[in-house]
Amino acid sequence: MEKLAPAAVNDGSIMYAAEIQDLLAREEKVFRINATMVGVSDFHLITAAVAARPVLASERSVFKPAAGADINHDTATHTIRALGRDVMAGIQTPPPPAHRLGGAWPYAATSYLREWLFSADSLPISLLSKRGVTRFDTLSRIVDRAVISWPGPDGEGKGSALAAQIRGASSTHDRRQAIALFRRASATLTDGVAALTANALWLMNSAHREAEPQPDLVAVLWETLRLLPPAWLLIRNGGDEYTALHPSIRHGDKIALFPLLMHRDPEYWSAPLEFRPERWTKVEDPENVPAFMPFGFDGARCWAKHLVVPLAERLLSIALESQLTIRGTQQETRIPLRPLLSVRFRAEARA
Repeated sequence: MEKLAPAAVNDGSIMYAAEIQDLLAREEKVFRINATMVGVSDFHLITAAVAARPVLASERSVFKPAAGADINHDTATHTIRALGRDVMAGIQTPPPPAHRLGGAWPYAATSYLREWLFSADSLPISLLSKRGVTRFDTLSRIVDRAVISWPGPDGEGKGSALAAQIRGASSTHDRRQAIALFRRASATLTDGVAALTANALWLMNSAHREAEPQPDLVAVLWETLRLLPPAWLLIRNGGDEYTALHPSIRHGDKIALFPLLMHRDPEYWSAPLEFRPERWTKVEDPENVPAFMPFGFDGARCWAKHLVVPLAERLLSIALESQLTIRGTQQETRIPLRPLLSVRFRAEARA
């Protein structure tokens, strides 16, 4: 059973996985996690580490090798552009009924986003983004084989731009890569936006502020990205480039970079543990703020970062308009040890 430890956030309570709580309790900014990994939360050392060498293909998420080959730059660029078209189209079209946001979060939000953005795709491509399929490796492989053999008609251009890349692949290998990128890009975006929106809803709820007629949702999301960033750590494989940066880093050590800790550094943030969206209201470019890296680091920054906040703002607006509420008198939530940092709660939608 996963060990959880409590930590207060304003008047609400978050039960962090014990490993995350141990990190939050550390005062040192460079520390050994185990025999082969060093953790870093110091802004200047993180900046030096990411500048020491380019990110490796194996260290990427969406664009790591697929189908036995690297993802070239043109393919990656086309994928992000296709994803951008799908998001912009989704934001401009009516969303699914808001009552479907009820249930266990962030999973309800993930399913909602996937339906909103990719439900127009024909079978079997539409199955690639179904959470009920992606949870099972064997079922995922069966769907992949089906798409390789027959991706289905394009529905007179009504499908997603990501799906069009699969249908337009000129070889079996290219189609396999396109399928992998469809899965990774759609999952990374929807899972990340769902996690960010869930964290924002919890922080807004736990702050117990008087309801504003029109809250600044963008400021809420930037503050959520600071306090509870879904992309909370980045792993860099060992390299000689790192050993000269700090005496604690040995040859072959992996480096764990922690935005979650850096974003709470009192050297850069006033009242760092408090949820204060107003700190962002006059900031023109949040990503240029020192000690703030919500979408990863140079060389490994999320390629879809320009899509995350607009889509999360739209989803958060739908949740608030439908009077989505955290079920019952839930005063505590949990954050398990997962690649994406996200609270867990059950919600009810009145609309």
